[in-house]
Amino acid sequence: MRGFSKMSQPNDNNPILGIWNKATSRLGQLLPTEQIAKTVVGLFNVSEAQIAEILETVKAQLPTTEALLIGKPQAGKSSIVRGLTGVSPSIVGQGFRPHTQHTQRYAYPSNDLPLLIFTDTVGLGDVNQDTQSIIQELIGDLQQESRGARVLILTVKINDFATETLRTIAQQLREKYRDIPFLLAVTCLHEVYPQGIDNHPLYPPNFEEVNRAYTAIKEGFKGLYDAAILVDFTLEEDGFEPVFYGLEKLRDTLADLLPEAEARTIYQLLDLDKQASIQIGNLYRNVARRYMYAFSVIAATLAAVPLPFATMPVLTALQVSMVGLLGKLYGQNLTQSQAGGIVSAIAGGFLAQAIGRELVKFIPGFGSVIAAYWAAAYTWALGEAACVYFGDVMGGKKPDTKQIQVVMQTAFQEAKERFKNLEAPLSKQ
Repeated sequence: MRGFSKMSQPNDNNPILGIWNKATSRLGQLLPTEQIAKTVVGLFNVSEAQIAEILETVKAQLPTTEALLIGKPQAGKSSIVRGLTGVSPSIVGQGFRPHTQHTQRYAYPSNDLPLLIFTDTVGLGDVNQDTQSIIQELIGDLQQESRGARVLILTVKINDFATETLRTIAQQLREKYRDIPFLLAVTCLHEVYPQGIDNHPLYPPNFEEVNRAYTAIKEGFKGLYDAAILVDFTLEEDGFEPVFYGLEKLRDTLADLLPEAEARTIYQLLDLDKQASIQIGNLYRNVARRYMYAFSVIAATLAAVPLPFATMPVLTALQVSMVGLLGKLYGQNLTQSQAGGIVSAIAGGFLAQAIGRELVKFIPGFGSVIAAYWAAAYTWALGEAACVYFGDVMGGKKPDTKQIQVVMQTAFQEAKERFKNLEAPLSKQ
């Protein structure tokens, strides 16, 4: 700031420089930059309790489906989760968490805002486990009040006929919960394909080996399911195409068994013409925008102060704070340093524009007004980009910074139009 004050000495009669010096002195007295930064960060340091309250409100409105997966280990339960969510095997493995002694849970896309909740039984094939204790735990789960629809999926490998325990569990649950649809999913079809067949045929498969085993399994579970399907969800390295063989049949069958809202969600998640990340991203973004607007308005207010570069550290602190908060909404707890690193990664291309925004303040009269709505638009666009970034992280994907910057560029252009109406109130200040 000393360098700028010396510029006024050669000509004290310059009205622009006079206004500049007066504003500099007043801002220095009333709004020290460091103090503003701390105040801004403090104002928007939203507590975990506040975030939880907002997420709980949104969660109550979601058409969530709870799917209870019952079957032996290696029967294809995790593969069904992969098929319905599109996440990688490693993410599925990490996502399941112990729920009770014999069950684990995985919420997709997150525990805070789930669209699908999977409950997986463990220890079903262990002869040392007490079947009745497994049944009681499942009954306990089903007795809990649920906001969404439920479906119970019995998973059986096509070449496994030692299913007495599974039938016992299905029978007792079926008798107690007639209102919950039961789906029999017969998996791992390729393990009984005829010799010489090294890929999936057109769905459904019409091999004698498959038909015979499928008929026997359905007969064994007669009266214990509402619908039965054949699926074979493999890994890419297994060499079978498609990887999720029978996924469309699974989607359609679940949609038939579920209420309309939940069925529509299943279709949206599995629509081959859309990416599930778009649907989920919109869900989280609607929550995030509640904060993004507040940050954008205060950014405009700060940027309206006619001091080139003086407000940049404050705006940076504000924007880093916003990214940290958005990270919390997406389940990512970040330090200020980590949030700053993300800002640098996704907004590097906008640095020149940010500097240009500050230089325009030298234009008397309307420079600060332009800077104000540009700051609001930039802050909003940064929030949109951060939502895409965190959405990728949450979905187990590596964020594509080039794609994110395209999103930010588009959001910035749209936000400039949106925040132009800030000119009037800011110009009166």
